[in-house]
Amino acid sequence: MTTLKSDAFVFFGATGDLAYKKIFPALYAMVQRSGLDIPIIGMARAGWSLDKLRARARDSIEHGGDFEPGCFAKLAAQLRYVDGDYTDPATYAKLKQALGPATRPIHYLAIPPSMFASAVQGLAKSGCADNARVIVEKPFGRDLATAQSLDRTLHEVFPESAIFRIDHYLGKEAVQNLLYFRFANTFLEPIWNRHYVKDIQICSAESLAAGHCAARDGSSHRSRARGNAGGEAAPVPRDAAARSEGSRAGSIQGLSR
Repeated sequence: MTTLKSDAFVFFGATGDLAYKKIFPALYAMVQRSGLDIPIIGMARAGWSLDKLRARARDSIEHGGDFEPGCFAKLAAQLRYVDGDYTDPATYAKLKQALGPATRPIHYLAIPPSMFASAVQGLAKSGCADNARVIVEKPFGRDLATAQSLDRTLHEVFPESAIFRIDHYLGKEAVQNLLYFRFANTFLEPIWNRHYVKDIQICSAESLAAGHCAARDGSSHRSRARGNAGGEAAPVPRDAAARSEGSRAGSIQGLSR
């Protein structure tokens, strides 16, 4: 099934700290690397103008140290700004107008969770949620009950396939551990390092117990675990120790991409 690309990017909380530190640099990088060329609409209730939003974006990107005037000019030309209260229907009427001919927008809610419901309902009532996707920023509720409540609110308007939940730091330590496992562990452990581990899959305990986490050769991790529990040693490829430093550098470069 082919997924159609979004034809407009709307981000709530455009004047906030998250937009300054993360969103503007990310949008700039997308313009620079992949030629992002859709309307980018910032929303906030700060009483700002479009010129002030552009100045904020420029300061954000210059602060990051990677600034090309030509690339920023492209980003600035795509920027729009909608100012208003997130609980006011008039704000979403202005957003609908700013979207123009766009029919598949993606809405990034970089705002406190307490405002998610108002934003989602405002999008729905104005028609801005039609054929749209939504990204919700951390934290997703204060506990299980509030997270489930937010989930129900989102599903009143968006199907699960159109909902993206994002946390910049949730998996940071796990990823760092994988990097250590793949590269640094070569010197500390003769088998459990990148030369002998074909792939790593992250599975829930339930899936692992049920044998649903399939290996690439078709066997399950559960059956493998039983075999190893019986005392079988992990197979060691004969040519693994002879891999060159060139292949090692290639692996690192591949990971960075």
